[in-house]
Amino acid sequence: MSHDHHDERPQLTPEQIAAALNPPAGRNGGDLVVETLQGLGATTVFGLPGQHALGMFDALRRSCLTYIGLRVENNAGFAADAYGRITGEVAPLLLSTGPGALTSLAALQEAAAASAPVLAISSQIPVAGLGGGRHGYLHELRDQKASFRDVVKSVHTVRTASQIPSAIAAAWESALTAPHGPVWIEIPQDVLLAETTVPVVSAMDATPRELYARPELTAVAADLLSKAERPAIIAGGGVVRSDASGKLLALAEKLDAPVVTTFGGKGAFPWEHPLSLQSWLEDRYTTDFLESADVLLVVGSGLGELSSNYHTFAPRGRVIQIEADAGKLESNHPALGIHADAREALSDLIEAVDRREDPSAPERVRTVLEAVRERIAAQELTLEQRLIASVREALPDASPSFWDMTILAYWAWSAFDARHPNTMHSAQGAGGLGYGFPAALGAAAADRTRPVLAVSGDGGAMYSIAELATARQYDLPVTWLIVDDGGYGILREYMTGAFGEATATELTRPDFVALAESFGVPAVRTTPESLTADLAASLAAPGPSVVVLPALLRMFEPTHL
Repeated sequence: MSHDHHDERPQLTPEQIAAALNPPAGRNGGDLVVETLQGLGATTVFGLPGQHALGMFDALRRSCLTYIGLRVENNAGFAADAYGRITGEVAPLLLSTGPGALTSLAALQEAAAASAPVLAISSQIPVAGLGGGRHGYLHELRDQKASFRDVVKSVHTVRTASQIPSAIAAAWESALTAPHGPVWIEIPQDVLLAETTVPVVSAMDATPRELYARPELTAVAADLLSKAERPAIIAGGGVVRSDASGKLLALAEKLDAPVVTTFGGKGAFPWEHPLSLQSWLEDRYTTDFLESADVLLVVGSGLGELSSNYHTFAPRGRVIQIEADAGKLESNHPALGIHADAREALSDLIEAVDRREDPSAPERVRTVLEAVRERIAAQELTLEQRLIASVREALPDASPSFWDMTILAYWAWSAFDARHPNTMHSAQGAGGLGYGFPAALGAAAADRTRPVLAVSGDGGAMYSIAELATARQYDLPVTWLIVDDGGYGILREYMTGAFGEATATELTRPDFVALAESFGVPAVRTTPESLTADLAASLAAPGPSVVVLPALLRMFEPTHL
């Protein structure tokens, strides 16, 4: 086998050689950062400047990168997360040292949980201060990267200018190797500011490794599925992240196997398909159906708390688990564990399985969905169901939506029809507040041709209210629906259920309509009856807008208790 890769190496043009021999004057370490990002294909960066990072931000001026600056680092992280999810490309996030860096941690945890490729580049104290001594530099931490090591996929510390392009390329490859995820680079202030004679970065490559299923495992999985009497499939976020929805559909139809999607896998399978169990995972009828499968194929999910009806799911048949994150293989249930990217593994399985026909499968699916509908209907939650239907009616099919941790979002996980793959996103990976609106801004920055919807409660909205300024500054087409129930509604419900009354859940909040208008963002107060029309009008109008819905919502009864 030949190992001669010379023909694959990038070749320089005569102009590039001339530029390398005579680099322009006045470049610094910051220029190497932006040149490397451009060379790797970045077009948009997110962030917030700080004193140690000014060399990097000044270099943006000399680049063709589009900069979207948010008002809080954590929100900048959420925006980058959404950009990465929507495009499948790396989203650079530029941060300062210490407090600026640490403020992004919750967003990076969500990116890690949801496999979003965020490339966080932070400044550091000067090189002389690295290594854990206490020098008293502004923003100094004993070991800054230690705060991030447990959250991100990989950490990279740069100490000299010549290390910058290689460190960024290594981090870029890490972020895009399945499973995608956030990565961390830190560059000292003096390295960013120092003039450099390193040639202009012109030839960069950071192609991620493909993660294929081992063929003997594919053979066993195909044999089990081909001979199964009652196969079923759970499709998780890995199917969406790897753009494998088409492969999933082909396999499900070849096997006549019913499919349920997790909350992270929303849109991975057509909602109204005869084999679609939709995504009613917090439901005993669905759980019973999945337990009764003699062969269960789990693709791109670790079967965590939300995907297992709060760990009450106990499969009785053989489980086959395809997962790009090796640490999730068999972490909750014994399985034939296949460490692979969902798209590649599903491709192999489609080829390897025999066609099996099961005319009873659609009828069994219908029976489960009818039982779920009757259970919900008996709880008289017509307002909640009507609101979900209104949002669906108002939102264009191809428009992405971003949901904060709020009661309407908890409904949407189970009940919302995401009509296209990769269009419905929430913070259910890590479960932090404040995701919806800044994430929607990141998605709008990725594609300004379609309106984006953000959904928050009043509690979560207060986390990201400052980003109304960002929405206005960049004129981003985001409509923000704020469901105002006067507090942390889901926590109020949990505490009342557990303790008889709620503590620390009631909130004084602003007049959201007046507040939005003070930022120059048009806003309207709506009602359940007028929500569809008001939301549709706001989404159709150019630029940002806010729709405030005063409403007290309830969750459907859980089945796991």
